[in-house]
Amino acid sequence: MRRFHGHDTRGIEAVPEGPFFEGRFGRMFRKALRVEQRRGFLIELADSMRSQERIENPAIPAGFTYLGQFLDHDITFDPTSSLQRFNDPEGLVNFRTPRFDLDSLYGRGPEDDAFMYDQEFEGGQAKLLIGRVFADDLETVADPLEDDLPRNHPLKGQGRALLGDPRNDENIFISQLQLTFIKFHNRVVDQVKAAEGLEGGALFKEAQRLTRWHYQWVVVHDFLPRIVGQELVDRLLRPDEDGTPIVRLRFYRPQFRPFMPLEFSVAAYRYGHSQVRGQYVINTTVPRLPIFTPGPLGDERRRDFRGFRPLPPRWTIGWPFFFELDDEAPQASFKIDTKLAEPLFALPGEEEDDNKSLARRNLLRGWRLKLPNGQAVARTMGVDPLDAEELGFREPAPLWFYVLKEAELREDGVQLGPVGGRIVAETFLGLLKGDPLSFLNEPHWRPTLPAANEGEFTMADLIRFAVPEQADRDPFS
Repeated sequence: MRRFHGHDTRGIEAVPEGPFFEGRFGRMFRKALRVEQRRGFLIELADSMRSQERIENPAIPAGFTYLGQFLDHDITFDPTSSLQRFNDPEGLVNFRTPRFDLDSLYGRGPEDDAFMYDQEFEGGQAKLLIGRVFADDLETVADPLEDDLPRNHPLKGQGRALLGDPRNDENIFISQLQLTFIKFHNRVVDQVKAAEGLEGGALFKEAQRLTRWHYQWVVVHDFLPRIVGQELVDRLLRPDEDGTPIVRLRFYRPQFRPFMPLEFSVAAYRYGHSQVRGQYVINTTVPRLPIFTPGPLGDERRRDFRGFRPLPPRWTIGWPFFFELDDEAPQASFKIDTKLAEPLFALPGEEEDDNKSLARRNLLRGWRLKLPNGQAVARTMGVDPLDAEELGFREPAPLWFYVLKEAELREDGVQLGPVGGRIVAETFLGLLKGDPLSFLNEPHWRPTLPAANEGEFTMADLIRFAVPEQADRDPFS
């Protein structure tokens, strides 16, 4: 079943009401006051978030909206599906610890998920499989230079991506990001093999480590500062006397293993929905199109950018339209505020689904899970909360709406405010610190792959290394 964005993640409803310090989902603010909002009020509030007039945010290029979605799928990994467990024999019973470990790329590894790996290289032990773009007759390859995610046979009614996480095919942007990370890993394999002469499983493990650490570096040093501000990142990630980075958290404090806070996954991290543009340009060939349009796509393959289908010919993304890769500014994301683009109120999906509004889904999910309201979380943090005049109503503010309004009023929509930013930053850094295999637990490690600035590594550097032909606005030139 195709589940577009906004549906519940399996297991999220089973979060206990009492203290909960480890596992997959938990609560960051267990003692914050929870005043239940009226369902009718939430419906009215959701419908008021609809807007065709949005303001761009040049500080965050449009690509970071979908990189954020990619990160979300990585750390809210769903182990209840057999294709989404990674070396976890207890996966059918216990949730595993969330990590920035690229599960969508690696699945359970080349031994267990061999269908995701290139069997013609090192016996299927090192490189990930890449698919091809087929022409409209679905019988011939469209262009020898065009690639897609690996799929089962791309005939009509087929063409499902072979991934560790099927959510990374739900729109063209995230599927192309997934392909970029696949190619990134494969390029790292080539470099490690040439430099160290490793083979088979040893080659895979070393390439996987380097891929993960460079990806995690991008998360901490490129993505996170844009979303929460460099000042907050520097406060939470400060070096000790010998220069070793120390993570200093106040609110996200798991006692044993890291858990996924509901305040993050159901509220604060959904800030990205307000960044989504209604329409995008992906290269110099494809016209500007909406991200979603109402109704089934049918045979109209070029109507919008929804996923769960083979990539149409000439739809390879030119990444300078989404990230800072040349002197021309990329498309900007929209500001973080309490408005959503029109297509997000008519999400594609199952026809029997009578609630296609992403705003309604988000607010009702928080209501069902009894999240604390925004004012209560602010007070718990020691932050002066938004008042009724600022919010526009006297009801307790749903945490997701509060985070958006706070960003709009306190940061002019350029980044998250003190409540939303703190929840996101502490969750990110707490998950990385709690992972004994992350780069944060390897003192003094610095990126080693080519970059515009030595010792640094950004998403633009990752793209240039992984897919140099897509670091051009016209990938077909």
